[in-house]
This record gives sequence, structure tokens and C-alpha cells, in this order.
Amino acid sequence: MNLYKITALAITITGVLSLSAQTGKTKKGEKYFEGYSYSKAIEKYEGLAEKTTAINRQLAESYAKTGNTEKSETYYAEVINSEEKSPEDIYNYAAILAQNRKYDESEKWMNKYELVVTTDSRAKEHSASPNFYKTLLKDKDQFSINNLEVNSAQEDFGPTYYKDKVVFASSREGIVSIKRTWNWNGLPFLDMYEATASEENELSDLKELIKGKKNHKYHEGPVAFNKEGNYMVFTRNNYKGKSKDGVVKLELFSAELIEDKWQKEQALPFNNNEYSVGHASLSADGKMMYFASDMPGGKGGVDIYKATRNEDGTWGEALNLGGGINTEGNEMFPFIHEENEMLFFASDGHLGLGGLDVFIAQVKENEFGKVENLCSPINTCKDDFSFILDKEKKKGYFASNRSEGKGDDDIYSFKLLKPFTFGKIIKGTAKDKKGNILSETEVVLYDGEGKEVEKVITAANGSYSFAVESDKEFKLDGKKAAYFDGVNTANTKTDKEVIIADLILEKDPGLSLYAIVTDKKTGAPLQDVIMTILDNMTGETVDYVTPITGDYRRALADKKLNDRGSYNVELAKEGYFSKTITYNAEFTKPGQYDIHSNLDLSLDPEVENLAELIEINPINFDLNKYKIRKDAAIELDKIVEIMNKYPKMEVELGSHTDSRGSDAYNKKLSDRRAKASAAYIKKYITDPARIYGKGYGETQLTNKCTNGVKCSAEKHEANRRTEFKVISTGNDKVIVKK
Repeated sequence: MNLYKITALAITITGVLSLSAQTGKTKKGEKYFEGYSYSKAIEKYEGLAEKTTAINRQLAESYAKTGNTEKSETYYAEVINSEEKSPEDIYNYAAILAQNRKYDESEKWMNKYELVVTTDSRAKEHSASPNFYKTLLKDKDQFSINNLEVNSAQEDFGPTYYKDKVVFASSREGIVSIKRTWNWNGLPFLDMYEATASEENELSDLKELIKGKKNHKYHEGPVAFNKEGNYMVFTRNNYKGKSKDGVVKLELFSAELIEDKWQKEQALPFNNNEYSVGHASLSADGKMMYFASDMPGGKGGVDIYKATRNEDGTWGEALNLGGGINTEGNEMFPFIHEENEMLFFASDGHLGLGGLDVFIAQVKENEFGKVENLCSPINTCKDDFSFILDKEKKKGYFASNRSEGKGDDDIYSFKLLKPFTFGKIIKGTAKDKKGNILSETEVVLYDGEGKEVEKVITAANGSYSFAVESDKEFKLDGKKAAYFDGVNTANTKTDKEVIIADLILEKDPGLSLYAIVTDKKTGAPLQDVIMTILDNMTGETVDYVTPITGDYRRALADKKLNDRGSYNVELAKEGYFSKTITYNAEFTKPGQYDIHSNLDLSLDPEVENLAELIEINPINFDLNKYKIRKDAAIELDKIVEIMNKYPKMEVELGSHTDSRGSDAYNKKLSDRRAKASAAYIKKYITDPARIYGKGYGETQLTNKCTNGVKCSAEKHEANRRTEFKVISTGNDKVIVKK
């Protein structure tokens, strides 16, 4: 045999052996993966020289299950860039990106997932709430949290209240005599422990809940109790039976405390070898139970169910909580508060920061309100779950595997700094006037005082949503290049959980009119102002009512550059003086023409005396004279200005004297002064008949300084005055007190 043949044979044998080794590692990796031994599966798969898409997928999932989200992201990136990717791969990649705090990238892939799976509620929630994570990351100063000293280097989670104690599940070693290991994460199996809680929510005096009785082989815990502490329901592995695929499932068992002794546990009717049930939470009276299960017929993944305990102690039918609570993802670790008014649970299907987040839903007569994320610092990009709240609603506990913890899962205590409030959802769609969807529209939410609350960008389907407080008024403003702003309002003083407030934006044709009507005194925009706009060029009249923003916009599609425009604008609002202005413009350049920048569109509140509207100094006359002096003319000119501003206003000018002098003389002098003042004003206003003068003499004194009463000069001066009473504002009459 020549050297060439020997070399070729050696290469062939080496290739066969290499292929055989490759195949062997693949089979062992698959076996470990299917048996939930993810760490061993990773070891075998990483030893392969070449990896298929299927192997990359299993590596991505294995790394995710063992907490290495960075490596999981790397392998999911390989999967979604292959031709063999599935819709679920896209979703999982988006989810792992979120766990790595790459929220913008995660949203992009969720949007791609929605295009493939249009019916998935998780994708719809993401599309309806772009940039939602920015809100969830904000610390609302509602919680202060603390990692407990009692935590071990392994799993500690599932806290629950038991009389004056706290019970939780743990895989810690050293307390139990037999070390048992679960193949998922290589940690000892779970048992239940009870501890004493201090005033600061620390846990101490740790011991087994029921030594050698309920703490069995394999996993046991979490556990739930009724308020009296004489009935429990706990989770345990089904170590006596496996499913058809060889997987050990979770089951629920109950036990009663009789004469200070826990009786033999009873399997609940929901247990089944083919699916898991667990994570129970009992109502205070023990008659209602919430639990998690992946039983057939659910929304998807793990769902939350409830069941009622009958008078004879048996349990009724398991009822799925429905689409408001459950998603195509996983919902688990329910906790019903003692007063049956709040349900807490963990979910990776609702909008969250990555992994499991804790959510709250208000319970109303067995119905559930809007699901709300508890936000940071309770939730992180890791798994946050098993949340409980004490009966006073002041403090509690939850579990998390966040990176700053001591072990795989740690228990954290929290103090509730602000009470839970159940808000509403404002949602809508941005469209143009023809109904076309407007994506990438900036939508700004303002509170009733005009302060910006939140800002979002509409999704590809034009949708947006805001989580807001109840019993409030809000304004929405939509902005998009080449469009006029779209505005709307939303009122959360309603029984509805979701308030629809769409935004309609008008295409900017290049030329437009814009006006803002305000309150003269406060400068605030005026709502419900009736605007009657007459186009003096065409004779066309348009009626319009201002929104909460007090503004008016009109696209001038019929105008082109260098055209002229002339408009009469009449403004009317109940409680305000009506006015009419004329706006003339030459449209010499494209853009928006602001009427209020050139003309006064503010409205004055209706008054009975013009002194309430403008500052009028005393109108003085020489002794026993009624000729208008220069200083008096300055004050009368103020009346001229306001009467020209409101050309329909009618005014009575009343002159008054003090009681010194005879009644007849005072009446005659005041009448001459009033008529002289009115005559001065008549010369400078349109329709002089709108004002007349009347002398009252000493018949309407403002104090008790009548004839024969000795008074100071100051008190007599208070009676010498000129009043300007508004008789009419045009169509609306103002009642003048006699």
C-alpha cells in the first residue's frame, strides 16, 4: 500500500470516528435536554464541532433555563438568522433580549412576531404600548425593598403568611438530613420552612414546617393557608407517577389541623399525571383557591385557575380566569389578598421588563379589573414572583433571581410607601381625516393642569395607550411632520376600564390659519367658545367650538401663495363678553398664520361693573363743577377702549355724591357730571347710544354717613364715586342690581 492510500485511509477512518463521536454527543445531549438536565445538555452540545439549528435552539433554551441569558441570546441569534426559524423562535429571541435589557431591540422583534402571529395577545399588547418599558423602569417611590439575611446560596421563594409566622420553600442544604438533587438546576429539592418575622420584616428562627410529615422526598412547596391556619394546600412532585413522556408533574395536596396535629394529606381532584397543578393561594375563609396549571384548554403555557370549596370539604370545578389575566405565556404564583380585593400574580406574557414580572388586578365581585405591572423596583429584567402583602397592606415579601441576590432565588421584603390605586387605560389610534393609519406619530398626554404626563410614539398600526389614574381629566396631543396637531380629551371618571380616545390629524396643505382663544385675566385657553368665522372673500360661514386647548385650525386648501384673505371672527362664550375681530392677511410664504399673534383673541369675563374688568381711578371734578378735567379724561378713555373692544356693550354711567349739601343740589350736580362724562365717551365710540349718564346724588351711599351724621373726610370720599354698570353685552342681558 502506497503512502497516498495509507494517508487517505487514515483520513477516512478519522472522519468516521469523528462523525460517530458527533452523533453520540448529539444523542446524549438530546437525552439530557428531554430529561430537563440542561447543564449536562449544554456540556454535550458545546462539544460538537458543527451545530444544527435544532441544536442551537436547544442550547439557547438550556442556557435560558440555567440563567445564562447572554449565551442564550447568542444561540437564539443563530436560530432566528436561519431559514429553519419558527415564530416561537422570534418570540423567544425578543424575550431573551428583554432579559438582557435590550428593550429597543426586543420591541423590534416583537413587532416582527406580530406580523407572523397576528392573533397573539402578547404581540398585540406590545404594539398597543410602544416604549412601555420606559414607564415600567421608573421608580414611583411606592416600594422600599431589602434582601433578607435568611436567604441561602440556593433557592428560597414562595413566602406565605401562617398565623404569626412566615412559611417559604427552600432548597437549602444542612437543615434536612438527606441531600436530594433535582436534575433541572443541580440544586437540592425543595422543602417548606417557617420563620418569625421581625418589625423590620427580617426572618429568623428558621425550622422545618412539619418535620418528616409534609416535607417529603422530591419537591414540596410552596404552601397556602386559610386565615385560621387550620387548613393548608401545598405543592408536591408527583413522585409516584410520571406522564407518558416520562416527566414528573406537580400536584396539589391539602391537610387539616385537628387538635394541634396535621392530618394525613389528601390529593386534590385537579391532579393529573399528564399536566401540573400547583402554586395555590387560599382566600381568608379557605373557600376559594387560586392555582396555576398547564392543563389542556387553557389560554397557553401555564394559566391561573380558581375553584370553590364545597360545604363537605370537596373542591368544585377548576375555572380558568380568562384572557384578562391569562396570556399565551405563563401566569403563575397567584396570591389573593385577605380582603379578596386584590389578586397578585407573576407573568411573562403581559408587558414586562423580562422574565417573570409581578402584576396586580383589582377583584370586583368575582370579576377582574385591568392588569397592572408593579414596575421597578419590584420588577426587573429577571424573574420576579411569589408576591404577598400583609393584612394591613403595609409590607410583604416577594422572590427574585436578580443578579444582586445571594442565591438562585432570594426572598426580598418590602414596605409599601404608597397604597395601591387602580387606574384606567387610555388607548386610541392616530389617523388622518380619511381614516388612514398614522404610524410614528408622537402622542403626548397632559393632565388637567396642562402638565406633561407621558409621551409615546405610535406603533405600525397607529395605536397608543397610557396607564393613568382614575377620576382624572386628560388631554392628548398628536404631532406628526406635515400634519396639523390632533387633539382629544379623556375622562377617567367612569366605570369603564378602558377609555378610547382616538386622534385625527389633518394633512397640512401648505397654508393654514391658527388661533388660540384665552381668558383675559388668567391667560388660560378657553374651552367651548363658539367661533363664527366669515370668509369675507367667499361669503362662506363656518361655526366651530373650541376644545379644551382653546384653539382653532383651518387648512387653506383653496389658497395659494400671494393670495389674500379676510375673515370676520365672532367669539362667544357663556359668562364672557362676546367680541368680533377682523383678520386680514397676505399669504406670502408657506406655513401657519397665527391670528392671535396679530389680534387680541382673549375674552373678558362678564361683570356688572367695569371696575371689575379694568382699573379705573377716581374721576375728579373741580368744586361745584362738571367740566371734564385732563386727569378725568385719562380714566374715561379706558372706558372708550373697552366699549370699542366690545361694540355691543351698553353701559350706564352713574355719578354719586356724599351727603353734604342739600339733596336737590347733590342730585342736580351728579346728574350734570354723569351726562358730561357720558358725552365725552360718546364722541369716541361707535353707536353713542350705548352709553348714558345718570346722577344719583346721595341716594346710594356706601356707608352710614347720611345727613346729620358726623363722618371723617375719608368716609365722605368713599361716597363720591363714578360707576360704570354693564346693562347689556349684546344678545345676553346682565341683570343690574337696583
